[in-house]
Amino acid sequence: MKIKPTAIVIADISGYTNFVRQHGTSLLHAEQIITDLLETIIETSAHPLTLNKLQGDSALFYASVDDRSEVALMTRDVLRQTNAFFESFYVKERELLACRLCLCDACRNVGQLRLKVVLHVGDVAFKQVRQFEELAGEPVIVAHRLMKNSIPTREYLLMTDTFYAASGGLAERTPESRREVCEGVGSVAVKVYYPSGTDSGESIPKPTLMDRLRLHWRVSSYAIRRGLGMKPAYEFKNIPK
Repeated sequence: MKIKPTAIVIADISGYTNFVRQHGTSLLHAEQIITDLLETIIETSAHPLTLNKLQGDSALFYASVDDRSEVALMTRDVLRQTNAFFESFYVKERELLACRLCLCDACRNVGQLRLKVVLHVGDVAFKQVRQFEELAGEPVIVAHRLMKNSIPTREYLLMTDTFYAASGGLAERTPESRREVCEGVGSVAVKVYYPSGTDSGESIPKPTLMDRLRLHWRVSSYAIRRGLGMKPAYEFKNIPK
């Protein structure tokens, strides 16, 4: 077992519970849509940020260093990447909306989904279990506990003051300072940024009929095969088998 200075990142799709509260075809379409959005977030990440595991509607990432003098550089890189998650999420969400042909509840309500990200940094214990790294320690607990907070919106980038001090925060943006009470941990000082849509203003090219048909076929064929028991739940290509 090794203990390393490590950044913990949890990216969570907000609105998932209500989104999948459907039945039949709509539920299976919701599964594919959530999969597409999570896959997009995963593909946005790069070294040193590493996917550890999926937890339903969220993804747990980490980045670690061997030398404490590298923590500032590592946390700045992690912050840059996680801030980019929001743009990737918006782009994929608009693409799914633009290509929509199905009128089921899941396909009609894609635009209600939002993204929230929690960041923390501290000493984490690593244990190798087959091809996976199991993470343990207070930073992992704190990050998970901070997912249950008093923030009134469903979309935000939250970081502990510890992570903020190490990374310096987002340039030219002023965060909100808050204190959140975490069960078993106590009061935790945090900084919160509230994204307001895509920053780049980049528009998605209008999809062709073929684009829409391709997406409709992919989502529908997945639902049919899952419903008939011909296909297991989606396997993310970024996660080792």
